Amino acid sequence: MDIQTFWDATGVRGDWRLAAAGQLSAEQDLKTAALISLFTWRRARADDSLPDEAGGRKGWWGDAMTRRPIGSRLWLLQREKQTRTVVQRAKEYADEALAWLVEDKVCTRVEVITEISAPGVLALQCTFIRERKPNLKFQFDFAWNNLQLANT
Repeated sequence: MDIQTFWDATGVRGDWRLAAAGQLSAEQDLKTAALISLFTWRRARADDSLPDEAGGRKGWWGDAMTRRPIGSRLWLLQREKQTRTVVQRAKEYADEALAWLVEDKVCTRVEVITEISAPGVLALQCTFIRERKPNLKFQFDFAWNNLQLANT
């Protein structure tokens, strides 16, 4: 079991909590995997348009030594307007970030729906279809204008 990550929408970050016995909570492995996959910054590709050229391509240095990068490129949307095209790119980035769950046979399929749920807010509804286990569905909302806080 993995340590459970809880999303703090106000602080725009993931955090850990103690369980009743004083140990780190270790439930919801799949939700933790989804949070890390979606909300850590995957390195931008050479052909990606960067929101801030001075900010670099970001990403985790360890990705240079692995065949499968961690995180998503959702951070690239932080200065984009809320258009259908951008919502479609968000879906593509989320699909890319969660693809490893199918490749590693954690899920048989992952379905992602993206939409603007309120002005300045992108919603990701992720359904994880698993063999011989109940499907899990999570909704993640984050504010476009708060994405830059994750870098501080």
